[in-house]
Amino acid sequence: MGKIKFLINHSEIETDAHPSTVLLDFIRKEAHFHGTKEVCKEGDCGACTVLVGEKINGEIKYHSIASCLTPIGDIQGKHVVTVEGVNKAEGLNPIQDEFLKEGASQCGFCTPGFILSLTNFFINSPELSYQDALDAMDGNICRCTGYMSIKRAAKHLSKKYLPLLQKNNNRLSQLVEWEILPPYFNDIPAKLDALSTTKVTKEQDTTLIGGGTDLFVQRADDLLEEKVVFSSQDKNLSFIKEENNKIVLGGNTTVTEIRESAIIQKYFPDLKKHTDLISSTIIRNRASIAGNLVNASPIGDISIFLLALNAELTIDGKNGLRNINLKNFYSGYKTFDLQKDEVIKEISFEIPDKNTYFSFEKVSKRTYLDIASANTALQIKINGKNIIQAHVSGGGVWPYPLYLAKTSDFLKDKAVTSQNLKAAADILQTEIAPIDDVRGKKEYKALLLKQLFFAHFINIFPQMIKMEDLV
Repeated sequence: MGKIKFLINHSEIETDAHPSTVLLDFIRKEAHFHGTKEVCKEGDCGACTVLVGEKINGEIKYHSIASCLTPIGDIQGKHVVTVEGVNKAEGLNPIQDEFLKEGASQCGFCTPGFILSLTNFFINSPELSYQDALDAMDGNICRCTGYMSIKRAAKHLSKKYLPLLQKNNNRLSQLVEWEILPPYFNDIPAKLDALSTTKVTKEQDTTLIGGGTDLFVQRADDLLEEKVVFSSQDKNLSFIKEENNKIVLGGNTTVTEIRESAIIQKYFPDLKKHTDLISSTIIRNRASIAGNLVNASPIGDISIFLLALNAELTIDGKNGLRNINLKNFYSGYKTFDLQKDEVIKEISFEIPDKNTYFSFEKVSKRTYLDIASANTALQIKINGKNIIQAHVSGGGVWPYPLYLAKTSDFLKDKAVTSQNLKAAADILQTEIAPIDDVRGKKEYKALLLKQLFFAHFINIFPQMIKMEDLV
């Protein structure tokens, strides 16, 4: 693909390294910025957190990412910020200083990641609220402090700067004035404009990479031997829109973009609560919807969401466009209806009306930052107490994300009663075949999915359905 050009902190980088080279490795071994730490190399700990900025519609947008799962080819033409890139010429910046005052750093190995995540909070939080600060750090693990000192530092920073925030002013300029960002940030727009980069196009026998948040855990070394191209370079694959009574998502739309979308929030007000259970900020900022679908994990949370929404895929290939319902997309473990020359261009589903309800449930060993033992989603449309339409999905109970067709069909035209739900749960048990693994015994997963199925209705109809009625 020729030379890859980008910025690290205030310096321009030009390299002919393989585009699948992991950004973390390049930062430490080639650029020699050692504040970015290598620990898990699976996106779980946050010690490798950096910021990446790119120019979108004339404005630079920054977000935090796990550099251990990000290829350098995907940051071409962008600005990478390590912890060295937020240092002042002398002394500590306000975030670093607050960490020092509160004793929020002990061994210090995780601290650069926390500093960058809080910097991301200052750049992107609309209100600079304390909760936003905590959310920004949801992908950072500390094994020393017990977190209370870190939380105090975040609370003090929110309390201090929230009253100073001028919402209509340029946020980056304000952060430079507060010395949270160094002055060179004012020069970054011009520097990015001056970068001459080459767009990579998909060729025959080329591996298409989306967010890479699973791919670079599984095959990082193998990808160094392959020709690759990045879906993020096609801006036509990243969008959220309403069209013909449907919500349409571009295949490369990230989980964060969905989470923050006003369109999605309008129809799915509980979305934030649901997506809090999906990975972490530094992963959601990278993970693409189409990438999640083709990863084909049996417990992929987004796949389970979209199955319950009865989503349809628009697939683009050399023979043109074709459509397929997501529930017909999978045929076996890691097996799905997509040819080598094809990409998932769009994902669409009907806009729910006022009589339609959506619910998502997930259980894992840890509430956050963990893979599900079992997960499930439900979308139902009702008329009074009667179910007009139902779509139920389940994960962790089949070799691929499962649409529970028999259960969904049974619920149609049934009243919402404990008797009908118990009958539906019996049918659900005939549709699944969980296996024993590190996340639980097959009997546990079967029982868990049944209980989560009941939880949908208890949460949606708390006045009509009680747990004690379903025992």
